[in-house]
Amino acid sequence: MIVSKYRAHLQSLGRGGVATLVAAPAPSAPPSQWRPSPAGGAPGGIRQLSFHGSGGSLFGIHIVNVLLTLITLGIYYFWGKVRVRSYLLSQSEFEGDRFSYHGTGKELLIGWLKAMLVFGIPVGLLANLPEFLDAAFEVKVAGGVLAYCIVTVFVPVAMVGARRYRLSRTAWRGIRFSFRGRVWDFVKLFVGGTLLSLVTLGLYSPFFATKRQGFMVSHSYFGNQKFDFDGRGRDLFSPYLVAILLTLPTLGLCWIWFAARKRRYFWDHTSVRAARFHSTVTGGALLGLYVVNLLLLIVTLGLAWPWVKCRNVRFAF
Repeated sequence: MIVSKYRAHLQSLGRGGVATLVAAPAPSAPPSQWRPSPAGGAPGGIRQLSFHGSGGSLFGIHIVNVLLTLITLGIYYFWGKVRVRSYLLSQSEFEGDRFSYHGTGKELLIGWLKAMLVFGIPVGLLANLPEFLDAAFEVKVAGGVLAYCIVTVFVPVAMVGARRYRLSRTAWRGIRFSFRGRVWDFVKLFVGGTLLSLVTLGLYSPFFATKRQGFMVSHSYFGNQKFDFDGRGRDLFSPYLVAILLTLPTLGLCWIWFAARKRRYFWDHTSVRAARFHSTVTGGALLGLYVVNLLLLIVTLGLAWPWVKCRNVRFAF
């Protein structure tokens, strides 16, 4: 999430545009860069996020979170999640200023309770109560189908709710991000896309993924500056077909290259005003990240999770 507000601010100060290179990209960390257009005739430049966090610092937070979560029988989990998010954002920097997170554990707990009451409990009852009561086969099938329908609706509702909350609690230089998409518009998009993907045996998937990304990006804001997305699903269709054909010969590894291709495409088609993002992630780099992360978690029996988390954030930048 990178912004164009800064360019207008510099112009108002009579300092021209943001035309200098803030940070050169590390070779091993594919960046998501901001490429602002020149302002006042100044040459354009590249702006890049930087991450200053370390696995050691996050490990201390993680250990305390685990202990308090166990002591409180899981209740502290939400406060622990906030501490991790706050740390990661506070260590993320753009043009000399850090991001900040303003969420609270209480808000996350209340959100989880609402989700359980509205979706979790009904789904649990529909899926298990007919079996427990030894109801007729037709009743069991109807209960299962209805539970599946509720879950299908819950997923897009949860996706929109999570994005709306995360953006509204994230700020840079005192300016909040926000998400202004309507939940039921995304529900219709999601349900329709899911059905089309099933009917076409998965061939609609790249179009569906692009539409989801477009909805999430084009309804996101930084202050009053709107993000835009101009990607098209058909541009990913050929790479998607190639990945399907290479699944068996490559034992599925080709999907990592497709994931990298899709990530590059999504970033390269995201913009805010005259500034456009750019990513140089490659399949090989993504595979290396996954392999090293997996080995770290296996060898340390999961204790390396904080280092893995920091590696992922640094790689994304």
